[in-house]
Amino acid sequence: MPTVDAGGSELHYERAGSGEPLLLIQGMSATHRAWGRDFLTPLERSFECVVFDNRGMGLSGPAQMPFSIADLAGDVAGLLDALAIERAHVLGISMGGMIAQELALAHPERIRTLTLGATYCGGPEGTLMADEDLRMLGAAMASGEREQVLRAMWEINLSPGFRSEESRYEAFRAMATELQAPKDVIFQQMQACAAHDTSARLHGIEVPTQVIHGTADRLLGVGNGILIARLLGVEPQLLDAVGHMFWWEQPERSAALVREHALAPA
Repeated sequence: MPTVDAGGSELHYERAGSGEPLLLIQGMSATHRAWGRDFLTPLERSFECVVFDNRGMGLSGPAQMPFSIADLAGDVAGLLDALAIERAHVLGISMGGMIAQELALAHPERIRTLTLGATYCGGPEGTLMADEDLRMLGAAMASGEREQVLRAMWEINLSPGFRSEESRYEAFRAMATELQAPKDVIFQQMQACAAHDTSARLHGIEVPTQVIHGTADRLLGVGNGILIARLLGVEPQLLDAVGHMFWWEQPERSAALVREHALAPA
């Protein structure tokens, strides 16, 4: 299982496919397994996809704490250095989209194109999870019952339409339990996300950028995607009645959006 020293963080990574490099950055509490084969397989036909686990998660080494979103962006830059990738297309979702924002602002020369999915930029107009959803998720985590936590995550991350097919839960559960996700690291990720604010700096992102967001996102409401797109001066790609994990609900369509944006003429 390959790992590299990414500027002090030992990160597990995997590479597959052929073409220009596409770096995929996952969100809070997630590991590289959360991308799912249905999403990755079509991308690997067009790109060399690089997936990894953020510090302290999955197969990566222990996390040095505390850390900020900018620190996690530094990890990503270190990963690119360690893999000798000069420039890559970058996809960041949720917390990974926050990391991608900081990466694009600090290291624009490393990014060919940028896709920001289901994410948040902070500031006075940014909104986090609704209080009732936060209480529900917090109660599940405080219970110490893994199944209650998984059911809460299932409800928060996926749309009612997707969840109506109960057979889909088993694939979600298997993904969420396959690798380690330490509570102390997740709590630090939550604090880092709450402190994240690029709202006054987003205009400084000059690489070609697209924004994707599901209109039924309960974790980071669709208003966040609309806000980010407005601050960047682009039209958002809004997926009707789709939840936070849009790439899980609509993998082929989501992969097509990433591919078309990355391969479009500059």
